[in-house]
Amino acid sequence: MIQNRELTMDDYLAVLRRRWAVILVPLLLAPVAGFFLSYAFVPRYTSQSLVLVEMQKVPEGYVQPVVTEDISQRIATMQQQVLSQNQLQPMVDRLGLAKGKSGDEAIDDIRKNFVIEGVEPDLSGSKKHHSGHSDIPGFYLNFTADNPTTAQQVCNELTSMLLAENLKTREQAAQGTTEFLARQVDQAKHDLDNQDAKLAVFKRRYIGQLPGDEDNNIKLLMGLDSQLDASTQALNRAQQDRAYAESVLAQQVAAWKASQASMNPDSLEKQLADLQNQLIALQARYTDDHPDVIKTQNSIAEVKSKLAQVNAATAQGTNSNDKSGASEPPEIQQLRLQIHQYDGTIAQAAGEQKRLQAEIQKFQGRLALSPAVEEQYKQLTRDYETAQKFYNDLLAKKSESEMQTDMERRQQGEQMSLLNPANFPDSPSFPNRPLFAGGGLGAGLAIGLALALWLELRDKSIRTEKDVLAALALPVLVTVPWVDGASKKNGYGKPRSRRAKVALQEEKKTGEVLGLNV
Repeated sequence: MIQNRELTMDDYLAVLRRRWAVILVPLLLAPVAGFFLSYAFVPRYTSQSLVLVEMQKVPEGYVQPVVTEDISQRIATMQQQVLSQNQLQPMVDRLGLAKGKSGDEAIDDIRKNFVIEGVEPDLSGSKKHHSGHSDIPGFYLNFTADNPTTAQQVCNELTSMLLAENLKTREQAAQGTTEFLARQVDQAKHDLDNQDAKLAVFKRRYIGQLPGDEDNNIKLLMGLDSQLDASTQALNRAQQDRAYAESVLAQQVAAWKASQASMNPDSLEKQLADLQNQLIALQARYTDDHPDVIKTQNSIAEVKSKLAQVNAATAQGTNSNDKSGASEPPEIQQLRLQIHQYDGTIAQAAGEQKRLQAEIQKFQGRLALSPAVEEQYKQLTRDYETAQKFYNDLLAKKSESEMQTDMERRQQGEQMSLLNPANFPDSPSFPNRPLFAGGGLGAGLAIGLALALWLELRDKSIRTEKDVLAALALPVLVTVPWVDGASKKNGYGKPRSRRAKVALQEEKKTGEVLGLNV
């Protein structure tokens, strides 16, 4: 094949027609060689178990799940926990997996050959495998080993360990959450009690000055103002009444003292003489039944009585002035008692006035301090309400966590159940002999095409006019046709070979191009 020209599809088809045997032989032999080559590898057996993930039986609207982590993350975490040294070492010792190698190597082999694949049922009922685990109702656990029995045993052990780890993890999470919330509730209750104590001390200290007492203080202040006005008026009236009583008392005392002055014996005798003279004059003019006569007679009798009393007091050595002072008239005594009562009323009204003024000043001070007290009270109240809300929230969460813990203990939450136990692998999962044969087929095709191309590159034959033009770089004047080319047999009377027929067809095409009758 001439290399220094552009090849067309007809050229490639011609190459395939010429080299089909070179391509066909590797194409047939390579799959057989690949199939037999698979027997050179040590067979590996894979055991598989299916675990179903069931959602919690109690609706989430009533009890929230205790574990909210994505299932794929939880499976990955449990896988790491199951494949830990502490978990795998007892299994390796129990099953005797460390024969001919160390325990660490056996554990590394288990980790390398253990695979978890997610599975989802589709609408047709078939199952789809996924390398991830998101949104899956279940998952496959695959373990590969050199022995089918070992693969089944290890797969069963790992599945049981995974299910046990899931139960333990969920129960520990629920119990740990409950214990944590219980500690938080106790701390929140302690903080709430402290805030409550602070608020109680503040209320006792500023009683009557709290924000809710401002209206009452204003009303009480108005009432105190009214009482102060009434007390002031009562004090003024008492002072006026006392002044009037004192003036009347002064008049009564003056009159009584004047009458006391008239109680001297000399004046009484003189008064008696005047009355007797007056009676004589009246009797001369009137009868004894006349009122003036009677009045004068009574006056004379009264003066005689007083004179007798004065004489008797003088005879007993009694001071007439002390006697008269000890027996004040009832009117004067009553006035003195009223004045004393007025003094008590005035003192009481003055004290009440001072008390009311002090109360008014106290309430005015409360009203003046109300903004500052209100600010402090609001801060304490806000802290108290925050602590109370935090405590109530924690208490509700604790109750919910206790229900979740009880639900997990009763196995009413999300569960992982073994749907299909680990199967016994009848055939090896590696090597895949059909896959090896298919790989051999592809390799044989590549080898055949490479050989055909290599032979074509080494072949310098000139077959077509394009080859002549490419080789000589001169125009073709005439071509020599194949002798007896119209016959389907060669010169010996035998059928032509397929290669000869192909060459004849190419010569015909060349002759047609040059306008010759080949």
